[in-house]
Amino acid sequence: MTYEVVVGVEVHAQLRTKSKMFCGCPTRFGAPPNSHTCPVCLGLPGSLPVINRMAVEMAVRAGLALNCTIGVHNRFARKNYFYPDLPKGYQISQYESPICEHGWIDIALGTGSKRVRIRRAHLEEDAGKNVHQASTNGSMVDLNRAGTPLLEIVTEPDMRSSDEVVAYLKGLRDILMYLDVCDGNMDEGSFRCEPNLSLRPMGHQAFGTKVELKNINSFKYVKDAMDYEVKRQTKVLSEGGEIKQETRLWNIERGETAVMRSKEEAHDYRYFPDPDLVPLKLERDWIEGFHAGLPELPAARISRFITDYGLPDYDAGVLTSSKALADYYECCVKLFNQPKTVSNWVMGELVRELNAAGVDASASLVSPERLVSLLHLVEKGTISLKVAREIFPEVYGSGKPPEQIVQEKGLTQVSDEGALEQVITKVLAKSPTQVAQFKDGKQQVLGFLVGQVMKASGGKANPGKVNELLKRKLE
Repeated sequence: MTYEVVVGVEVHAQLRTKSKMFCGCPTRFGAPPNSHTCPVCLGLPGSLPVINRMAVEMAVRAGLALNCTIGVHNRFARKNYFYPDLPKGYQISQYESPICEHGWIDIALGTGSKRVRIRRAHLEEDAGKNVHQASTNGSMVDLNRAGTPLLEIVTEPDMRSSDEVVAYLKGLRDILMYLDVCDGNMDEGSFRCEPNLSLRPMGHQAFGTKVELKNINSFKYVKDAMDYEVKRQTKVLSEGGEIKQETRLWNIERGETAVMRSKEEAHDYRYFPDPDLVPLKLERDWIEGFHAGLPELPAARISRFITDYGLPDYDAGVLTSSKALADYYECCVKLFNQPKTVSNWVMGELVRELNAAGVDASASLVSPERLVSLLHLVEKGTISLKVAREIFPEVYGSGKPPEQIVQEKGLTQVSDEGALEQVITKVLAKSPTQVAQFKDGKQQVLGFLVGQVMKASGGKANPGKVNELLKRKLE
């Protein structure tokens, strides 16, 4: 029997607030264990939570960008469960009255686009982190993360493959990063995704039993884990077995999923309104103020780059993959109005250096002005394109202006016809066979002769001038 894959996704996006969801503790990553805690996030008796206004604002902005309806009346609830990293014995979340509902985003696929519906996005606090130590055969708990504000974004089961899920996650992360409400760092747990996957016989409407996948910290592992799980479930069903509703962890080393626990239903958590937090009412005018202030989002920017700059779809997609890179590109184009040339340099030489340094364009050591000055040197014929590419790593790493590096290394391109003719004359005198072949109609020999002139000039000859003068000499 052929099965259809059905997937919905839960994403926990850490909001970029300076303090936690219900207390003033900082949210900075990497601090010593249990150093960012207080009675509120430790759940000590008598401590009272206070809603973080900035977290609410970020949730509203995200919801608007995801085409959601923003709930005017909000209520926080207690989600009850026991786990060592949950000091209160419950997590403050939203249940019946989420802040965002009924949204959607369109994702780009090879065959076109597809709309993925957002069921809800709600605010909640994060739990702590269990640290397991094989050396001592024990575990410890770090509560620095406890209370960190999260926006949990839940889709409808609209996706049908791992490729669609990855496209959705990339699109969602780009939107949140453009809004500056989440840094999108999967390694640090700022953007955590949990696919809920099931299979059903092709053509059937009823959903199969879903399995939730956890412990996934890269888009590659999302695809690997889902593809493995599809094969596993297909085998179980094909052999007459039943899929159990459970949570499974992705084991990177073994390349397989393993059971973590049985999957809970909503009633298992015994949700009820948090008595320590009064209902939160949002004014519609306040919400509309954020709507008017939304930035240009990735999909709109891609379309504009294609229309305004005449870029291929691929270039536009790469350049808008981060807001910082798109801003950098547009700064360059304003100074050097050759959009495709700038695109090639930004996507090639610049991105290579950024990736090597592990930073984005906002931390580039080469400003748009400095990159453009290098492009002007090529345009004026001061240096060749080859030389420009060769010196770019030094321009990036040294902080020196391109002009200074060119002068110090004596890389100025030779365009003087008199000087070039002298080199060409010597090369032709040493290449009688190739000269005869060219005159017999073998045009491809010209490339060999150009190479010899470039070699004789130490790579400083202007290739365009060399071509022009060689043809004139050989006529």
